[in-house]
Amino acid sequence: MTPPPLAASLVGLEVGPVVQVIDARWLMAYAAGLGETAACYFDTARPRGPAAHALFAVCYEWPAALALRAALLDEAAAVRGVHLTHRLVVHRAPVAGDRLATIARVAAIERHRAGALVGVRLATVDATGAPVTTTDYGSLYRGVAVTGAAAPVPASSSGTGREEAAGAEEEIAVAAHAAHVYTECARIWNPIHTDAAVARAAGLPGPILHGTATLALAVGRLVVRDLDGVPGRVREVTARFSGMVPLPARLALRRRAPAGDRLAFDVTRPDGRAVLSGGVVVT
Repeated sequence: MTPPPLAASLVGLEVGPVVQVIDARWLMAYAAGLGETAACYFDTARPRGPAAHALFAVCYEWPAALALRAALLDEAAAVRGVHLTHRLVVHRAPVAGDRLATIARVAAIERHRAGALVGVRLATVDATGAPVTTTDYGSLYRGVAVTGAAAPVPASSSGTGREEAAGAEEEIAVAAHAAHVYTECARIWNPIHTDAAVARAAGLPGPILHGTATLALAVGRLVVRDLDGVPGRVREVTARFSGMVPLPARLALRRRAPAGDRLAFDVTRPDGRAVLSGGVVVT
């Protein structure tokens, strides 16, 4: 069944604010679900509670992203979505006790040879109105046409494209149940990651790992190796999702030579094919 087309005039569509209260349990669960072991993620005696993983924003942004998708697309089109690009800017790390409000907005709609490319901005502020995080992500809705004058999706990468390969590689082992653990710990529910029947109906071989989980696993390793184990040093994360991660999996994090305040990286499968490319962490 062909899904209905997406109108370019929907650029500017907005939902929210969607309010979430951050607690220590959620912060700790997210870190634990990613296999983090550093004490900072679990120490409730710290003055501001457990440290937030650098990718924790995806947790509280999810309800707003879902609400915007529901307002923008019918279910036949929504299930065709593939997360392509992600850029997170951390204005300040979230902490336990925060009451955060997220507004989701359609920033751009573009025709793509494979369907409709949609750019979304998720802007989160605290109870005082001060910015906490801003995320821009691009999703491709396969087989969905675009009607009207489309607005281009802004480039999301902040990388220079000139980083030299350093040859440093680290294995990331992903367990068969990793997507189930990530779903519950992050509070992000999408059945293609945990329901074999739904995944196969969508044309997948089975459940696949969340793209944000792959990104979080990679960034967590970089925090340990290059940032003295301090997740709060991460100010920006950019990446492109370029392949699926069937479960279980063995991935390779390929670090590149640092360039100033930037750490560049990719994540590949054993056959060398990239599942995450153009990764950049800015400190």
